[in-house]
Amino acid sequence: MKRAKAPKRFALCLDNSDYPASLERWKIYRLLPDADAAAHQQLRVVDESGEDYLFPEDCFKVVELSPALVRLYGRGGRSTAGRAAIKTA
Repeated sequence: MKRAKAPKRFALCLDNSDYPASLERWKIYRLLPDADAAAHQQLRVVDESGEDYLFPEDCFKVVELSPALVRLYGRGGRSTAGRAAIKTA
C-alpha cells in the first residue's frame, strides 16, 4: 500500500537574533516533519545552507501558502520566493 505524502509546511522567520548566519528575518522556510522536535518546542527548518536544523518554534510563525507558492517552494526553490499569498495557520 502506498503511503500518502505529508503536506508541505512552511514558516515565516520572525526572530533570527540568535541565528543571523542561518536565518533571515521575514523569510519563508520549509519545515520538515519531526515529532521529537515538536515535543521540545522546536521546528526542523531547511535554513540558508540548504540543510535542515532544529530551531526554537517561537522564532517562527507557521504559515499556509497559496498552491502556486507551494509548487514554487516544492520544486526545490529555497526561501527566496515572494512574501505574498500567505495565510497564517
